[in-house]
Amino acid sequence: MKLGILGFPQSGKKTLFHILTGAVLSHPSSAEVGIADILDSRFDTLARMYQPKKETRAKINFELLPDIDADSLREGAIFKNIADTDALCCVIRAFTSDSVYHIKGSVDPRRDLETISTELLLHDHLFAEKRLERIAQSKKKSAKCNTEKEEALMQRFCQHLDAGLPLRTAEISSEERAIITSYPFISLKQTIIVLNTDEAALSDTEFLASYKSAFANQDFIFLKISALLESEIAGLDSIEERNEFMLSAGIEEPSINQLTRACMHSLGLISFFTVGKDEVKQWLIRKGSAAPEAGRAIHSDIERGFIRAEVMKFRDLVELQSEEAVKKAGKLFIMGKDYIVEDGDIISFRFNV
Repeated sequence: MKLGILGFPQSGKKTLFHILTGAVLSHPSSAEVGIADILDSRFDTLARMYQPKKETRAKINFELLPDIDADSLREGAIFKNIADTDALCCVIRAFTSDSVYHIKGSVDPRRDLETISTELLLHDHLFAEKRLERIAQSKKKSAKCNTEKEEALMQRFCQHLDAGLPLRTAEISSEERAIITSYPFISLKQTIIVLNTDEAALSDTEFLASYKSAFANQDFIFLKISALLESEIAGLDSIEERNEFMLSAGIEEPSINQLTRACMHSLGLISFFTVGKDEVKQWLIRKGSAAPEAGRAIHSDIERGFIRAEVMKFRDLVELQSEEAVKKAGKLFIMGKDYIVEDGDIISFRFNV
């Protein structure tokens, strides 16, 4: 699965992409791909507890999309790039700097977000209208054309989009989703809005709340980040230096950690952990996965020969400080194949093939 990062030029998206993936941009005008670790404090806690020989974080694939500008919007190539992703992270410039130009001539985060949102809704509306035109043509050619359900769905989509609402806020049945599986609807995707602010704005609690209120009907996930500050934190050599820097700046954890977790959830993913002296590892699975499906993330044999899952809750292990104490407290749960894995579960699988 892949998450696309998009935004206007000079919004800070390239800086965030580099912080997340460590990738050095080779062709700044084209799409770039990279892999980012999920930065999860629970993983860090488990690694400290077990001191394993190997630590393996879960990872997410990112694609830095070309700049959104007049040319890319007119030519339409940017929409294909966006449609090929599974979720979106839209970076909006909210920082001021005389040395960094803005494509619109001034810094206005709300205007920029409205512009990008409108363009994405317009793309979906045009596609739905084209489908309706083709359905009409098919009906003229053959009275037996079985397109009534799609026609009704496209008409409903057009009405929804006309109201300025993204398709992710529409009620769509599983049967209807099957109809549009291959269609490039962009506003169906979960979308994170990263407001790239000045460092001073990070402590302004009203700033983020005002955007959540103004765009409440868009179902966006909002985060506030200073890409410049995150870059400084990431550039420090040791964990000790980073912790000292954050303490002096009054930061509990880097905002980039929150971003990777938000990206994971926007893709419909949760994580579980396997632990031991040999390795502590974080695994990604789809939300709602049953225990055998989670086992498949490790190896297909676990799903095929699944017997049971022995589950500890992260909070219980941290509170009781050892697996033995968890067992004595009766908090090691033996789960069958119908158990739905919860985010943060620590699991040991029993299977036989």
